[in-house]
Amino acid sequence: MVKGEPPRQADVVVIGGGPGGYAAAFHAADLGLETVLVDTREAPGGVCLYVGCIPSKALLHAAEVISEAAHAGQFGITFPKPKIDLDKLRSWKDGVVKKLTGGLGQIAKLRGVDFVRGRARFEDSQTLRVEGDEPSTIGFQHAIVATGSRPSRVPGIDLESPRLMDSSSGLALEEVPKRLLVVGGGYIGLEMGCVYAALGSQVTVVELTDGLLPGADRDLVRPLEKRLRSQFEAIHLEAKVVAMKEVKKGIEVEFEGAIDPKTQTFERVLAAVGRRPNSEDLGLENTRVELAPQGFIQIDPQCRTKDPRIFAIGDVAGEPMLAHKASREGKVAAEVIAGKPAAFDNLAIPAVVFTDPEVAWCGLTETEAQQNGTEVRVARFPWAASGRALTLGRTEGLTKILFDPETERVLGVGIVGPGAGELINEGVLAVEMAAVAEDLAATIHAHPTLSETLMEGAEIFLGHATHVYRKGRN
Repeated sequence: MVKGEPPRQADVVVIGGGPGGYAAAFHAADLGLETVLVDTREAPGGVCLYVGCIPSKALLHAAEVISEAAHAGQFGITFPKPKIDLDKLRSWKDGVVKKLTGGLGQIAKLRGVDFVRGRARFEDSQTLRVEGDEPSTIGFQHAIVATGSRPSRVPGIDLESPRLMDSSSGLALEEVPKRLLVVGGGYIGLEMGCVYAALGSQVTVVELTDGLLPGADRDLVRPLEKRLRSQFEAIHLEAKVVAMKEVKKGIEVEFEGAIDPKTQTFERVLAAVGRRPNSEDLGLENTRVELAPQGFIQIDPQCRTKDPRIFAIGDVAGEPMLAHKASREGKVAAEVIAGKPAAFDNLAIPAVVFTDPEVAWCGLTETEAQQNGTEVRVARFPWAASGRALTLGRTEGLTKILFDPETERVLGVGIVGPGAGELINEGVLAVEMAAVAEDLAATIHAHPTLSETLMEGAEIFLGHATHVYRKGRN
């Protein structure tokens, strides 16, 4: 912008080009609003596309292929030990990212979204300053903050070393370490552990709490933990890292808790202890936006902050930190700005852990029901009774459905097993549509498929499951 020129004007400026930000910008443009999208990267995509969801799932697919090849020995089909071309694998993963980010850039142009590369900061509730190759000022009627989150550091550890990775640098796949320590037994740590274990690393996981995937249903976690203990070198619960130092052969780590020996050396360490919102250095103090103690921007069901001109969506606006939740919030914010009646009133936000087996759930969990005193009836369909699971040689799975005992409405669904991330969407629809047990049981599911386990789970609740006999239930 030439000095002295008035700032460019926009109906909506979106800060952050991740799944929430670009969904908001694209939808706002579709609704006829003049829209500007600001991000520090060269194209829309955000953390999810560049160093998160997409590259991690590409590597997890590679890990699944290796695992399937090894598993085929049970059927009498034996493959030689795989040879890992790390450069080619890395190039393939990067190619997936490049294709998707390039496509989003083209879609932005086709929609008439003005993409500005740079770092944005609020000067006030109507003006944004963008610092970058071509600094500029943007005046706006409304703004949507979609700046996402970043990895948290291991508490008390100040080590700066390329051998200490976070979830982003771990995806760079610079090498396959002989011994890898994963600090944190949440979904990011376990997914990355699965990748490196498949590629040949001896993976050790250390988790502070008494179980993997804290907060997830224990019925769903048990089959996963059993399989991971056979794939990983070790899993240590109720233990924590208290010190790290770089040594000639790697990083020497000191532990506390249920782990022995208390000092061990690993070639690399992956820290996966959560994420924190990117709400700093945005100039929010120049607006009426308010932050919660954890750093999240406070919003109402319409995604509006305490400043009526400014909205916030995605990770920066609170848990759960999931791309699909951010995308939905982005569309809600765009519709509210366009004057349409909209609110984030979804009942079920699916959560998926892309390990092997996958774990997925939505709606109410049994743990939550117990904590808040909600009366539920639980139906469990074991995949050992599924013909399709038997043909896959994967009978460790489970489909679990929570019903209201009076209305028989579906309140929550949990699934563990191959493809759980795809299967859970029927559960999400059932919760959102207020489906009852008979709706699931009477819906014809293709045979033989894993999706039948949802139908038969409902039949178990009703007392007449075809492939599971319960004496006296009929």
